[in-house]
Amino acid sequence: MRNIRNMTTAAVMLALGQVLPFITGQIPQIGSMLSPMHLPVLLCGFTAGPAWGALVGFICPLLRSVLFSMPRMFPTAVAMAFELCTYGFVSGFLFQKAKKQNLVSVYTSLIGAMLAGRVVWGVVQYILLNATGSAFTFQAFLAGAFINAVPAIILQLVLIPVLVMALGKSGFIKLRH
Repeated sequence: MRNIRNMTTAAVMLALGQVLPFITGQIPQIGSMLSPMHLPVLLCGFTAGPAWGALVGFICPLLRSVLFSMPRMFPTAVAMAFELCTYGFVSGFLFQKAKKQNLVSVYTSLIGAMLAGRVVWGVVQYILLNATGSAFTFQAFLAGAFINAVPAIILQLVLIPVLVMALGKSGFIKLRH
């Protein structure tokens, strides 16, 4: 039963990853600042585990690129696939390994996932852009991963812990205390 529940949760999170960007998609600058696709991927890692989180994270931007041509497949969706795969895996892995699953472990797992995902995004962007003869500087990495992402970082740090704790209180996910 747990596998079916996790698969269903992953499917819902994948669907949310396709739909949420439409909310901010009318204004691309806001959409890229809030990173709405990241939210269901992170949540999937917490609720369905690292394997499902990684799978949803990898598929989500690629599927959205194929279906809606946004984000552009190369290099954006490809780099995002690795970034979100990392988000989903690391958030789920760290949360599962926590001795106590409480607000502190949610924040620890979330921040770990956000940092790891951004580093992976930077490495993949560097590889992809250098392979095509374009440059990807450290300043471009800092701007793309942190400076321009401040609104998304704040949104994730506020919304994800609230949702995970609410799902724990509702019994949807079992938290170890």
